[in-house]
Amino acid sequence: VQLQASGGGLVQAGGSLRLSCAASGSTLSNYLMGWFRQAPGKEREFVGSISWTGRLKYYADSVKGRFTVSRDNAKNTVYLQMNSLKPEDTAVYYCAVGPYMGASSSPADFGSWGQGTQVTVSS
Repeated sequence: VQLQASGGGLVQAGGSLRLSCAASGSTLSNYLMGWFRQAPGKEREFVGSISWTGRLKYYADSVKGRFTVSRDNAKNTVYLQMNSLKPEDTAVYYCAVGPYMGASSSPADFGSWGQGTQVTVSS
């Protein structure tokens, strides 16, 4: 599975961005899709994930109420809508997919990773 993320950029605090990640190379039936991020000098951390049906979603506490994960299975695409952005949201954001039918925050459940897209939030 190949993943191509897009939509990153520079935004002021309080602003919004929407990230997209298109998957290709394999049928993603019953696949989990999600997002992680890595800030400079920090470990990669979970942001949000969504199950194949879209009924299950998990979010990190730090983004709950501000970020929304969604997916379009017809397009093999997962989205991350980010609102009320804060400077501490600055990071490289990675999309990931895995052969897991639920929603998960564990990197071990994601088998394929995208190349990352930079999100910078200025104060």
